[in-house]
Amino acid sequence: MRLTFLGTGTSGGVPSIGCRCEVCTSQDPPDKRLRCSALLETGTQRILIDCGPDFRQQILPFDFRPVDAVLLTHIHYDHVAGIDDIRPFCVFGPVNIYADPGTADALRHTMPYCFAKHLYPGVPLLDLHEILPHEPLRIGDVEVTPFEVMHGKLPILGFRIGSLAYITDMKTIAEGEMAYLKGVETLVVNALRIEKPHHSHQLLADAVAFAQRVGARRTFLTHFSHHIGLHEKTSALLPDTVRLAYDGLVVKV
Repeated sequence: MRLTFLGTGTSGGVPSIGCRCEVCTSQDPPDKRLRCSALLETGTQRILIDCGPDFRQQILPFDFRPVDAVLLTHIHYDHVAGIDDIRPFCVFGPVNIYADPGTADALRHTMPYCFAKHLYPGVPLLDLHEILPHEPLRIGDVEVTPFEVMHGKLPILGFRIGSLAYITDMKTIAEGEMAYLKGVETLVVNALRIEKPHHSHQLLADAVAFAQRVGARRTFLTHFSHHIGLHEKTSALLPDTVRLAYDGLVVKV
């Protein structure tokens, strides 16, 4: 499998509008971050994890071929606002969207034209599937097991796919969910910034401690604000097994 980080930024992206800090004015490409999303490709399947407002820009460099599934972690705008831009891929047939019941219900309310009984011409063709934590699903020959993490007080989904676990927007995780991370070799997890605790996101030190707790062979951090610091400087602070991801990074799993 091959995982491409399409975006590694938080809800506002980096640079942050109106900010003149050293990160937002940096000319180093890893310091420019679109909203958080990733593309997982196998020999037969192409799976998008989250579909935020930058999806169109993120997918343009790729070959135009089917998106077999979209896995949604939760309903927040920076993770779902690009779903309408999936419509070009509907020439290959309806696109399968997988989400927990709360996210699925919210999508039906925020994008009713996609789920009406009678669709008008040109509307995205979406097959919306409700999924639950701990109930595996199959996308072609790929097995995906959702599990639950807490985004503040909001339960959201992480995904276990083979030896890969993908988590974003986590603040905490229940002890019982750790069983779904046993044997993970490649971990992706969020780290919002370095200082000033946030009510619903981990800080950098939290993410590093979590990576060490999971014991993955390698961990890639994502979902950063500009307060994460310069990519080069912050990278130098991390253990050898933990790296800051950046937009366009490709990891073989």
